[in-house]
Amino acid sequence: MNKNANVFPLKKHIYIVLFLLIGLTSFGQRAHVLHLTNFDNKKIHFGFSLGLNMQDYRLNHWSPIGNNSEFVEDNTLINVDGKQISGQDTVRADIETLVPGLTVSIVTNFRLGEYFDLRFLPGLSFGERRMAYSIQDGTTPNARHLPIYDIYAGNNDLQYISVKSTYLDFPLLVKYKSSRLNNQSPYIISGLAYRIDISKSGEEDLVQLKRGGLYFEAGVGLDSYLRFFRFSTELKVSLGLNNLIGDAPADQRKYYSQAIQSVNSNIFTLSFHFE
Repeated sequence: MNKNANVFPLKKHIYIVLFLLIGLTSFGQRAHVLHLTNFDNKKIHFGFSLGLNMQDYRLNHWSPIGNNSEFVEDNTLINVDGKQISGQDTVRADIETLVPGLTVSIVTNFRLGEYFDLRFLPGLSFGERRMAYSIQDGTTPNARHLPIYDIYAGNNDLQYISVKSTYLDFPLLVKYKSSRLNNQSPYIISGLAYRIDISKSGEEDLVQLKRGGLYFEAGVGLDSYLRFFRFSTELKVSLGLNNLIGDAPADQRKYYSQAIQSVNSNIFTLSFHFE
């Protein structure tokens, strides 16, 4: 009697689990309403994009600064500690903090095939980089903070110099997308971009940079097909390929720029596309 009593509850539990599994399977197989089913068949379509960017630099320095053949020691190169900058000193610039910026662009998409698109996204990017300096002289092993000297304001205790940029962006990218899963499709993107900085010339900056630069770009994203448009979220990195360091400004303390051997721009962008 006890044996049969144990069997029936066990069978009851098995039936309950089976019914639950059947119900969940039926729910998972329920048809989804597909939006914009012919959207990817368009040969060309347009849209716009809004994004947030973070602008950074990859900096290489002359270590020590005397390795730079353009550096000439003279008595006028006195830092804020009252010591002369010599060829044995190492002057370093680093990005103190990343500052959020804004990117707006127009999307032009050309269909190349079932899985490939060619995308051109001209636009504007606004951003800022904050550079702080430190110095390590030939006799002191530890670097110490070097405040920035503002020749116009007469202020010798600024903590960083602000390099503001306004870029004209011209990215040309190839997009590889997967097959749609209901109303979503992940993708990867890569290509080249040319950017021109149309902000102030840099003649009054401690470091003067070239205006134009070529970038390699790569990123990942997710297309979401909504009822009336396609919304995409994309994360992209842009790596500058050319050295942006220009001539040292004539009326400034040249060691701020002559300490830098090369400057390459990096930009990280989180974009929201509406197409």
